[in-house]
Amino acid sequence: MNYIMICLDSLRQDHIGAYGGKANTPNMDRFAQQSAVFSRLRSEALPTVPVRRALSTGVRVFPWEERQRPKGIYNRHSGWAPLRESDVTIAEHLLERGYVTAMVIDVYHLMKPAMNFHRGMKSFNFIRGQENDQWKSAPLPPGALDRYVPEDFPERRLQVLTQYLQNQQGLEGEEGRQPARVFSEAMRWLEGNAGQEKFYLWVDSFDPHEPWYVPQEFVDLYDPGYEGKEWIYPNIIPYAEMTEPERDHAKALYKANVTLVDKWLGKFLDKIDELGLRENTLVVLLSDHGKIVGEFGNFGMSNKDSSRFLYDVPLMVRHPEGVGAGERFEQWVYDIDVTATALDVLGEEPLPGIDGQSFWPIITGEQDKLHDYCVCGYSEVACVWQDNLIYVRDDGEHTDALFDAWEDPEQQNDLSEGMPDAKAEMAAHLDELLAGGPH
Repeated sequence: MNYIMICLDSLRQDHIGAYGGKANTPNMDRFAQQSAVFSRLRSEALPTVPVRRALSTGVRVFPWEERQRPKGIYNRHSGWAPLRESDVTIAEHLLERGYVTAMVIDVYHLMKPAMNFHRGMKSFNFIRGQENDQWKSAPLPPGALDRYVPEDFPERRLQVLTQYLQNQQGLEGEEGRQPARVFSEAMRWLEGNAGQEKFYLWVDSFDPHEPWYVPQEFVDLYDPGYEGKEWIYPNIIPYAEMTEPERDHAKALYKANVTLVDKWLGKFLDKIDELGLRENTLVVLLSDHGKIVGEFGNFGMSNKDSSRFLYDVPLMVRHPEGVGAGERFEQWVYDIDVTATALDVLGEEPLPGIDGQSFWPIITGEQDKLHDYCVCGYSEVACVWQDNLIYVRDDGEHTDALFDAWEDPEQQNDLSEGMPDAKAEMAAHLDELLAGGPH
């Protein structure tokens, strides 16, 4: 059996039609009908790089370990570190067992020289151009930024957006957008390797992560006739300085980008069918984390806002024999469990030292659950999820609180006083993990 893992960065569960979402996603919806669909996937360590470390090894990244940062890695998030020499990745593991392993990716954070995430890949294709990827240096023409930032905007806050727009110069039309380039290259890889005895392909699209640089036809699906500023990178714009139409338009840009990604994902899924690979290929679709899109008076990812909007992401697992197709599962699962499950389905031995557990018995009905709760970390914030509750501890601000994640998604009502026993129990789960206990 082949294995394809597709990760879409910053994709919120509540923007996918199959989850009752806000964006037009016909291809994800179709894929959901063919898949076992999980509603409570949790990445145990956020954001981007910690999640890929966990997916690559099946080993927990949180609690954090102290590690020296290599040259060229400027991100200060805890867990934002290269693979260790001692790590064994799923790619290395499968390569040793005769799989052709490959990566098609535009998540530039993983491809910096020190990071080593392509380890174990027989081939890898890095699609340049995302965000602050230092790819092109030709300056922008005069006025190129005017649509995207306020007048007299501080130059120090323009570096990422400027680099992104420099990278996009010369990439014309929808086919030049990053999702199209990633999935087109992934389709070319499939065409050339469909005849391999068995393969593992990791496709990782940085979109729908901002900047939300989307062809107008997709924007018009959600905010037609808008004539104001295009906040394609709203993280850098003070929320209080945006007008209400500008905020609404920024939300529309995120939806438009989700729909653009869905279109090109659909082309890739169609290519799997066209090449006759559906019958012998396990396909997993997931995201690393969500995105704050106007909630909390914010856009982007603030580790102070450890809410459903960051953690509620999709997980769909399509087995070639249709096991679990169309079924919904509310059990708690971790991203590290995805790695364990894939190896289980492939009939391969677990990775050395793996923390993840296979949830395949949940899909087949042989087991009720894996976890009673989940513990997740994001920089100085840690969360414990249990039933409908989330316990949030912020070591930076020395605060903790308890919320109903479903009834109070923006965390306005602290339940600590009224539910002291529940809070104490969830705090104990976190303390046990931090002390090296079971998880």
